[in-house]
Amino acid sequence: MELEARLAFANQIAKAAGKRTLKYFQTTLFDVQKKEDGSPLTIADQDAERYLREMIQESYPSDSIVGEEFESVEGSSPYRWILDPIDGTKSFISGVPLYGTMVAVEKVEAESETRKSVIGSVYLPGLDVGVYAAEGLGAWTFQGEQPVVRAHVSKKTCLKDSVLTTTSVDSFGARGAGDLYRELASSVYFCRTWGDVYGYFLVATGRVEVMIDPELNVWDAAAAQPIIEEAGGKFTDWQGNERIDSGDAVGSNGLIHEAVIEMLNAGK
Repeated sequence: MELEARLAFANQIAKAAGKRTLKYFQTTLFDVQKKEDGSPLTIADQDAERYLREMIQESYPSDSIVGEEFESVEGSSPYRWILDPIDGTKSFISGVPLYGTMVAVEKVEAESETRKSVIGSVYLPGLDVGVYAAEGLGAWTFQGEQPVVRAHVSKKTCLKDSVLTTTSVDSFGARGAGDLYRELASSVYFCRTWGDVYGYFLVATGRVEVMIDPELNVWDAAAAQPIIEEAGGKFTDWQGNERIDSGDAVGSNGLIHEAVIEMLNAGK
């Protein structure tokens, strides 16, 4: 099947690209540059994305490619690859292993106004763990050489019993939602940061109940959406729309999703 073949390929290149970053991880072999938006960039980001693009263009030359570090490539097929070679570059720079390579595939439907992914593959090379999914094929997780197992979100139904994670508390403040973060934090069991892709991994594998991003790009969201949905959860923007290009996101176990969305939109 088309999705199965693309999923297998996505897993292969996500893991290989992630492993390439380990050559630089916790070393002094790279300099940190700043992009126009102030976010950091390293040679490891560029090397990993260059590899991903080369592999995709060799195996699927008709597909489009969108990535964080280089210009988009337009293709003639309905498939679009969405790449984030290192999600959590600040963690990577700091020597913290909570970063990952994200590879997604979007199937562009001419009649649809909603952007959703059909494939997502995530690999965290510093931890040697990953999770992947394709629409209708379930979500699966692995660690090292251990057998692949089905990924499931948690079954907690109350906010007060739930764990919330996010990438940075400052990102709430940047969109004028600092008070909202404090309200959310007081409504759950406890909160943790260091989110990025690791936060969505934790949701999909049942360790935490909700990951919230006040600000993100399409390549930050694209792989997470099918993974969380196929694990039994829900992935939307802050308004509750199931899409990957809104600039904010909520990934949850689904059972507390409505309560979180209500809190995010209270008072508007």
